[in-house]
Amino acid sequence: MFVCSMNSVRSPIAAALARQAFPGRIIARSVGVNGGKADQFVHEVMEEIGIDMSVHTPHILDELVANRFDLVITLSDDAPEAVSRKELEAGAVEHWHVSDPSLVEGNRELVLGAYRDLRDSLRKRVRDRLEPLISSGSQTH
Repeated sequence: MFVCSMNSVRSPIAAALARQAFPGRIIARSVGVNGGKADQFVHEVMEEIGIDMSVHTPHILDELVANRFDLVITLSDDAPEAVSRKELEAGAVEHWHVSDPSLVEGNRELVLGAYRDLRDSLRKRVRDRLEPLISSGSQTH
């Protein structure tokens, strides 16, 4: 499971990339510490690599029914504490320091570039981190 501030940018990108990299071999979910709105730039940069994010609806950590996960990856500074308070059963909890492209100011191309950078960085990290788990037969949530 991937957790960020509002489940609008970082965590939904990471979860979608995990599902794309390991189709049918992984259950990848995403939530936010707080509620957010779908982000149009996310839709755009993910569509560039063949992922349709139009069905993504942001969810919050407190809405979770399941509380057991093989791996929880936090992607924003507020997420580790929120995950700790939730008392999830997790095989491992990791924090990845990643940029928040929604904070980038400038023209459209500059902002899109920041989203692409995040997408490409997460794509590599997700594959590198999950490949050993998938190979060992663990079904990661």
